[in-house]
Amino acid sequence: MAENTNSINTELDYHKKKKKEEMKQQVITFALMIAFTIIAFTMVVSGLDKLFIIPILLVLAIVQVIFQLYYFMHMSHKGHELPAVMMYGGFAVAFLTVLTLLVLVWW
Repeated sequence: MAENTNSINTELDYHKKKKKEEMKQQVITFALMIAFTIIAFTMVVSGLDKLFIIPILLVLAIVQVIFQLYYFMHMSHKGHELPAVMMYGGFAVAFLTVLTLLVLVWW
């Protein structure tokens, strides 16, 4: 009986520690996303050249999408491999479609 209690307590402690670490990662990610948003708004308001702003905004947006997928939608957890493959496949098809249409329009 004592072994079961110790085993259960050890398992609960492990889960609490894991949840605490996950929450810490989510808070840090949320703070980074807020910082990226403030940077983006500041750049747009400052009146810098569009050729300078647009690539940086796109990079910030891509980083925020990655943060959303991996930390807030829990894509980094085990058991989410198939949805991840499907999403990456969808991104690849969308990218190739847009690229194809751009090439067709420009030629």
